Amino acid sequence: MSFTDRLVLWLHVGFAIFTIGPVTVAIMSTPRYIRKRNLVVVGYLYRTTRIFTIVSLGVLIAGLVLAKQVKDFSKPWLSVSLTLFVVALALIVLIQRDQHRAIVALDEADAIAEEAAVAAGTPDASAAAGAADENSRPAQLPGGPPAEGAHLGHLERGRIATMAGVVSAIWLVILILMVWNS
Repeated sequence: MSFTDRLVLWLHVGFAIFTIGPVTVAIMSTPRYIRKRNLVVVGYLYRTTRIFTIVSLGVLIAGLVLAKQVKDFSKPWLSVSLTLFVVALALIVLIQRDQHRAIVALDEADAIAEEAAVAAGTPDASAAAGAADENSRPAQLPGGPPAEGAHLGHLERGRIATMAGVVSAIWLVILILMVWNS
């Protein structure tokens, strides 16, 4: 293996370590903070997912360059790995969509709680919204039905958790293929 091959290999491994790890942690942590109704952290995790997903394309690019340099494109495990990587990226795009929807739902619930607090004359919006517990029941306005949009991302939280698990399994399969065949 030449110096440039080793350099590209190190870039590939470095991109994998420093981008795939953080994006996986961000998508795996999102459901917890949706359940806790922490809009600030969910927004941060959304931005983190977006940034590290874009930067993780460096893993794909470095891998393609390395495969071309060492003429490995004819190996089936490489085709499987590339396909799985593209599938993982597609799932992450869907996760980002659901993260955005959860942010919108949490933001709407906060707005409804503030309107209810103003209407009721209470200074504390969380009291009017029916403070959330760990089970994340829908917010309920005092003396009324559950607030409009108060599902607070239950559907998105479940989809994000499911797809994050699938993405993590895909990363693991790719890692096994890379280590097994190198």
